[in-house]
Amino acid sequence: MKKMIFLLLMITTPMAFVNAQTQGANIRFDAVVVDYGEIEKGSDGIRTFSFTNIGDAPLIINKVYSSCGCTIPKKPEAPIPPGEKGEIQVKYDTNRVGPIRKTVTVNSNALETPVVSLKIKGTVLQ
Repeated sequence: MKKMIFLLLMITTPMAFVNAQTQGANIRFDAVVVDYGEIEKGSDGIRTFSFTNIGDAPLIINKVYSSCGCTIPKKPEAPIPPGEKGEIQVKYDTNRVGPIRKTVTVNSNALETPVVSLKIKGTVLQ
């Protein structure tokens, strides 16, 4: 009987660990590129990246930063519950004339993609 219980524990314990590892927060962005297109100098430079927590635990956005001081990202402060949507707002300085090619990096507690690179592109006209 002891051998039977030991064998049962040996079989079911690894399965519990596998299940525990697959549970958690997960993030899916609606789009990972925002195209400003051609915009006028001094126009509205605010755009939004929408995402959903497709996991089964609260999603925490730890840090969001850009590749340039001309791009200011804003992250949600509260955890995003499972199944809920959230947004990362990006403000580009449209007083800088020329092409826009910037990266915004998102760090979170998502299991599959804890680091996501978002892109903004376009052109600010004179």
